Amino acid sequence: MVSQETIRFAAVGDIHCKKESAGSLRNFFSQAAESADALLLCGDLTDYGLPEEAKVLAEDLSVARIPIVAVLGNHDYESGQQDQVRRILAEAGVRVLDGEPCEIHGVGIAGAKGFCGGFGRGSLGPWGEVAIKQFVNEAIQEALKLEAALAKLRTTQRIALLHYSPIAATVQGEPVEIFPFLGSSRLEDPLLRYPVNAVLHGHAHRGCPEGKTANNIPVYNVAKPLLQRTYADRPPFRIIEIPKSEPTAM
Repeated sequence: MVSQETIRFAAVGDIHCKKESAGSLRNFFSQAAESADALLLCGDLTDYGLPEEAKVLAEDLSVARIPIVAVLGNHDYESGQQDQVRRILAEAGVRVLDGEPCEIHGVGIAGAKGFCGGFGRGSLGPWGEVAIKQFVNEAIQEALKLEAALAKLRTTQRIALLHYSPIAATVQGEPVEIFPFLGSSRLEDPLLRYPVNAVLHGHAHRGCPEGKTANNIPVYNVAKPLLQRTYADRPPFRIIEIPKSEPTAM
């Protein structure tokens, strides 16, 4: 399907695959594969982070015979078996990124889960109890993962793949009390230093489908529940078209 001028990515997050979901996602993934050159998954791929759920997901993903790139989400960490989830998906051919870059059809993809902590003046600072400092440090480390992945890319066209949001605009619609747990402005900082064509994330099921960073990069919330509700007349994945180009010189 790769065209002469653009690469089409189908993006979705928050699939929340359960053990009893076997077979229910196959048609969805087939539609995505027919519509795009690659599939991007923005975390919360499983519901409880169980290997059994990952196996069900891997089986349903087998119908999508296009490159698949993913990051994990908070649900994928729920049972402390995220390494097994990652391994099962990797064995099924999914590129699961955690601070690494990859290249698909000449487009660079930098992926990290991200973390929470709030936005702008509402961001939590590393002051006070050790637990608060540890919490903020987790957000900082995830932002550093994203920055490291972006810095390694050598393509002119780039996508940032996250689970948590880097901006407040795409979590609008959620209860304001939980904004600090939906993302972090610290994830926006690397995007200001290493601009990309588009940022994709999930997590905020009741958020807003689109926003922009401070440097005008489009940010898309592709949480499946949000896409189902917002675009009820089409399959719940977002198509992102990126101009085709060759990698730049090292």
